Amino acid sequence: QVQLVESGGGLVQAGGSLRLSCAASGRTFSSYAMGWFRQAPGKEREFVAAISWSGANTYYADSLPGRFTISRDNAKMTVYLQMNSLKPEDTAVYYCATRSAPYYWGYELRRDSMYNYWGQGTQVTVSS
Repeated sequence: QVQLVESGGGLVQAGGSLRLSCAASGRTFSSYAMGWFRQAPGKEREFVAAISWSGANTYYADSLPGRFTISRDNAKMTVYLQMNSLKPEDTAVYYCATRSAPYYWGYELRRDSMYNYWGQGTQVTVSS
């Protein structure tokens, strides 16, 4: 049973930083791509970033040039999202996700339908 548990969310002022973590369990972590998504109140869930199983490849949402960085530590079975220069519009619940099939990497990982397992989410609130 794959489990994903996010942490690190909270309240931060505009311009501040947060680092989200997503701890995985239940299977070999290093064989699967991971993704971060977010959902703001009244809006659809949107793609934030994805990282390949080795960490060598990443995708980011076009709306986040240079502010967010995804990384992973396969030994710790954890994926991270470093968020800098936060804006009020970054306020959302942030989710990590992974696929059931290993060793897949492609542009389609920007779609939430490509993921089979999701965490419960962590709230990020950015005050102005």
